[in-house]
Amino acid sequence: MKFQRLQKIEDYLSKNGFATTRELCDLFNVSQNTVRRDIDELSSHGNIHKIYGGVMYSESLVDFENRYTTNKEHKLLIAHKAAELIENNDLIFIDSGTTTQLIIQFLHPEKHITIITNNLDVVTAIADHPNIELILVGNRLKRKTHSFIEVDDWSYFNRININKAFMAATGVSLTKGTTNSDMMEYEIKNKMMRKAEHAILLVDSSKFGKTSLVSYASLLDFNTVITDQNCPSEYKNYFKKKQVNVFYV
Repeated sequence: MKFQRLQKIEDYLSKNGFATTRELCDLFNVSQNTVRRDIDELSSHGNIHKIYGGVMYSESLVDFENRYTTNKEHKLLIAHKAAELIENNDLIFIDSGTTTQLIIQFLHPEKHITIITNNLDVVTAIADHPNIELILVGNRLKRKTHSFIEVDDWSYFNRININKAFMAATGVSLTKGTTNSDMMEYEIKNKMMRKAEHAILLVDSSKFGKTSLVSYASLLDFNTVITDQNCPSEYKNYFKKKQVNVFYV
């Protein structure tokens, strides 16, 4: 599968720093034309850079701890509003991300809910909430994003009902929708929000007008958007025209 090959190429380069085109052809058993197309796609959004003789990896993304503190006040307001939408006995999905993880600290302590998540920080925070049941999705931890990835068997999750999915995004675009920089998170994001009765997007205004490697949903796939007052006017007009329910905190 193309997405899996692209992720494996990026993982290989992140570990080794550099590879020739021929080396990637041999490793992944594909033609030079295929490798060139893969490299072009990866280099257009990610950490992969074409150089003479091959490709190299550089850490261009802001690290997780810095992403956590960027626009922290807006993220807290967004998370607080999201927590207000959670009702007693809800079964919810909380996506990986630095805004979604903040929801836990605003939950009413007497509410009984079940949380499905691949967010490591949500898992840690739930330890202090005896009324919350936890279902973990993903069986391998990606430390760079504090998220669990890879699901070997979706049969269990296909049987359960999700009331609300609280989703994050690396970038939001009118044409590309909600995008993410990690293809290994794509399947979880895509499946979980489509299982949910109500999909809710949590993004601060810095995410608008940006795109990342892969799109996992269109803006109209969301029932509700929670963002801050600095959301660009073109997006406010779009949401109003399309009658998308938006909270500007």
